[in-house]
Amino acid sequence: MTNAVKHVVWDWNGTLLDDAHAMLDAVNQVCLRYGRAVVALDEWRAMFSRPLPACYERLLGRALSAVDWTDIDVLYHERYRTLLGTCRLATGVPDLLRGWAGTQSLLSLWFHDELVPLVAEHGLTALFTRVDGLRRDTSGGSKAGHLAEHLAHQGLDPADVVLIGDVVDDAEAARHVGARAILVTTGMGDRPRLEATGVPVVDSIPEALARLA
Repeated sequence: MTNAVKHVVWDWNGTLLDDAHAMLDAVNQVCLRYGRAVVALDEWRAMFSRPLPACYERLLGRALSAVDWTDIDVLYHERYRTLLGTCRLATGVPDLLRGWAGTQSLLSLWFHDELVPLVAEHGLTALFTRVDGLRRDTSGGSKAGHLAEHLAHQGLDPADVVLIGDVVDDAEAARHVGARAILVTTGMGDRPRLEATGVPVVDSIPEALARLA
């Protein structure tokens, strides 16, 4: 990267946490509930986008009411929670993060009250200047507004920041606030669509951190 990076904002699901299998299983619980054939990981990656209600409408081939979306959101997260114990940290975490010379924080759209103890359980809390998750009951929107608040709370200049995440929305959120982004292919992002954002795309956390040198 041409300008010095002083701060990294990490995404959680699909980035620092290796949980693609759990996310896919949860999606397929929704498919089964709504009479849709289950999807393979590559198929879901090619389809995934935010806002999530519109993404699920494409997946299920039908319009969704507010009641439908609440049902889907609850079903997905209930199933995902049953599989959290099978999820491990991504390759290079936490050792490589400890070696990063700048500051770093964590911004996730997983529920804040569950994220904070989960990060602590994995022994990562001390690595971050701030940990922020979703502070409302339902999910599915963009990260852009959350990122702006996350940086403002820390008094960070977006020009000094790189967001490392796994989906197109991460790149769009970074662009929205004037930060940079690096995307990893380990989560829900389809490589061709990640590359179409124009930001660096890598296959692992070690590769992402190497891009900061």
